[in-house]
Amino acid sequence: MFGGSGTKAIVSLLNLSLILIPIVSIIFGSIYIYNSREFIELLLSQPIKRTQVFLGLYLGLSIPLAFSFFIGVGLPFIINGNTESIALTSLLLSGMFNTFIFTGLSIVIALKFDDKSLGVGYSILIWFFLAIIYDGIVMMLIWQFSDYPLEVPLIALSVLNPIDLGRVMVMLKFDVAALMGYTGAAMEKFFGETFGILISLSMMIVWIILPFLLGLKLFKKKNF
Repeated sequence: MFGGSGTKAIVSLLNLSLILIPIVSIIFGSIYIYNSREFIELLLSQPIKRTQVFLGLYLGLSIPLAFSFFIGVGLPFIINGNTESIALTSLLLSGMFNTFIFTGLSIVIALKFDDKSLGVGYSILIWFFLAIIYDGIVMMLIWQFSDYPLEVPLIALSVLNPIDLGRVMVMLKFDVAALMGYTGAAMEKFFGETFGILISLSMMIVWIILPFLLGLKLFKKKNF
């Protein structure tokens, strides 16, 4: 309403979602698992498979968080009639993907460390590294190796960080790659094509599957 265009709102919401969604998902998920230890023990004492219990915990945490983000972001655009933007679709997908990813990471942390304060501390540390420190490392590498072609390494670094991957997926839907120099042009060429989009979505799915499988493995071996 105040920005005058849905594009400006999407950019603003992107910056917020990339910070808030990961930290809310990873901290809320880890705290929930720690506070539900007795309930989990009660479930495991019943004739229920551990896989089913873990799946219920994971989906019971991630789906409501992803759905609340989808409704909270998508509903205002629906009310204002701005639903045809590809950038909006990318924003919603990246936000929901990051919700599932960081919820999975939170469960892994809570199962790995029995001490609640230590687990929450590691959750904050992982979020801080991926959301802030990782970008600083990338900028340092760009500065140190500015005389070399960095297109391919930067694409690889973006794919290895789900937060950066979500940012690239949304920002390259706008005409801003020219402001990013040769690297931005290369990233636009890669991520802007159908193959690049498929690779981006595939890597997001891989990021979801890996913490899920690791958490399931820890949950099956965990002595509650």
